[in-house]
Amino acid sequence: MPPHCDSLDGPVVKAAIRALDEGNVDLVLPFVKEESEGEVRAAFARSTAARTAGPEAREVADLYFFETVVRVHRRGENAPYTGLKPAGLDLGPVIPVAEQAIETGSPDELVGLLSDVIHEEVKRRLEHVLALRPTPGSRVREVREYVEAMLGLQVWSNRIFKTLRGDPHGRVG
Repeated sequence: MPPHCDSLDGPVVKAAIRALDEGNVDLVLPFVKEESEGEVRAAFARSTAARTAGPEAREVADLYFFETVVRVHRRGENAPYTGLKPAGLDLGPVIPVAEQAIETGSPDELVGLLSDVIHEEVKRRLEHVLALRPTPGSRVREVREYVEAMLGLQVWSNRIFKTLRGDPHGRVG
């Protein structure tokens, strides 16, 4: 997953900023598992109290709260917390298009992007398999390369299918 939920301009930190600015921890709680609410509420209470001590304290308190919420959010995804990432990172082509689909309610651009990538990859991988197709008299080494590519296409296709039908965060079960 590209850095997004753990970036300073990602949705978790944006919700944390709103929560601090509006004095309402409930605005960020949807980003953490229910069993972690107490930890986030405690960090919110400490941060809001510390914010009153001046601009420098406010900056430190805000950063503490952002780090806490992102760390707890990542734990809920069974993902490692590796610190806050700076704003403005390259998220690749998919995340911005997915965000736009959510904003506009239209799936068209996202479906087009994903479909184009799948089409290109299937075509490239199939062409590779077909180029290795054995002919009468092929040596075992050549047939083995074909089998590797053929099975690779099948396994890759199955994994893509399962991903398309699976949990959005890749969890099994």
